[in-house]
Order: sequence, then structure tokens, then C-alpha cells
Amino acid sequence: MSERADLSVAPQPIPGHGLLTGRAAVITAAAGTGIGSATARRLLAEGADVVVSDWHERRLAETATELAAEFPDRKIGSIVCDVQSTEQVNALVRGAADAIGRIDIMVNNAGLGGETPVVDMTDEQWDRVLDITLNGTFRCTRAALGYFRDAGHGGVIVNNASVLGWRAQHGQAHYAAAKAGVMALTRCSAVEAAELGVRINAVAPSIARHAFLDKVSSTELLDRLSEREAFGRAAEPWEVAATIAMLASDYTSYLTGEVVSVSSQRA
Repeated sequence: MSERADLSVAPQPIPGHGLLTGRAAVITAAAGTGIGSATARRLLAEGADVVVSDWHERRLAETATELAAEFPDRKIGSIVCDVQSTEQVNALVRGAADAIGRIDIMVNNAGLGGETPVVDMTDEQWDRVLDITLNGTFRCTRAALGYFRDAGHGGVIVNNASVLGWRAQHGQAHYAAAKAGVMALTRCSAVEAAELGVRINAVAPSIARHAFLDKVSSTELLDRLSEREAFGRAAEPWEVAATIAMLASDYTSYLTGEVVSVSSQRA
């Protein structure tokens, strides 16, 4: 009999299985230590060529350099993009297609959180979170669909939502509203995209802990959220990234318009 796994201990990343061999992907907000950079690594490990994007030029360049060293046999590009700009988003899609030859996968990871009660929230705080998290996902989805329509070869879009699109948390009204919007955008755009041969799904993580999150959030809050999970720990960013890779692969060829919870805390 095999030994029972201790699910409270984060596993090591699993090796790639060639799920995305021959594919080309674009990932937004892919610099640094979070889900975006983990997704870039996972898609590369699964055989894809990748363009990483972020608004922070220095961190993006560092990430691209690290990825190129880790995956010398893959095509890797980097393009600075602020998802608040339609012009920059459109340029990202055009530039990525030029850099790696085509686009098969678009991962819309860019988002912005915060912790402010509604009674104290300013218009600027509300607008900025909604514009980056929801409107940014819309801009990238629109640009990717335009590319897929013109290219004629279909593709996949995976959005990063959140369990807060389903449930409530103190101080998170703007972020929760934005992520609920991402879920609705995923469902509706998926229906429209089917005629283009494009699938659109989303992941909804609860908490994926990494160095930058630890820097900008209180340890007490992160510990409390982690302990609520079924395994008593936060997800590793690569565990969310692995789910994104699955949704981008042919293993989910009949799945569209769905939001997959990467958490036991859906509601």
C-alpha cells in the first residue's frame, strides 16, 4: 500500500508532459514571483513558446532573462504593456505574433487588488482596480479575439478570476466586483468566441502565496486565509499555473465559458 500523501505540505512542481508542444502563448502581468511568471514557466515546461508582458520594464526584463536561461530551447519574447491602454494591448498582440510567429494561447493574468472598506473607498481606488482587473481583461480578450478571427486557426483564452467573484471578504468590494465581472466576461465572450474556434475559460484561485504578496499584504491576513483552505495552506503559484496549462491544452477541448476554482473556498 502506498504511503498517504500529506496535502498540507506543498509539493514540488511536476515535470512537463508536452501538453502544449508547438503552441505559442502570451501572458500578461508575468514579471516577478506570482501566478503570471509561474504560468510562463509552466507553459514553457509544457513545450510552448512564450511572450511575457508586464507594465514594469525592469522586472519584465529580469523575468525574460531568467526564463531564457531556464528554457534555452524555447522562443521567449517580452513586451512592455499597460493593460489600461487599448493602444498598448493591441500592440502587445501584434508584437507577440511577430516575435514568436503566432499566438495560440492568451492568458489574461493582470489584476490589481487592495484592502479598503466601501465607506472609505475613493472613486480613484474603485476605478483603478476595475480598470486594470476587469477592463484590462476585456481589452486583452478583445484584441486576442480579433487576432484569432483574422488568423483563422482558433485558439484559447484563459482569464485569472478569483474566488472573491463568488464570495465576500472585508475591504475587497472593488476587487470582488472586478473579478465577478471577469467571470461574467468569460461566460459571455465564450459563447461568442465559439464560432471563431476559440475556447475561453477562467481559473479562480483563493490565495497563492509568493514573495511579492507577502511584501504587500499582512502576514496575519495571509496566514488566516491560508488556514481556511482544506489543506491548511495557500496554493503554490505553480499549482494555479498548472490548472491554467490544463485549460490551455487539448485535455479541455470541450470546456468553454467555465470558471474553475483552484481553492476549497468557493463560497
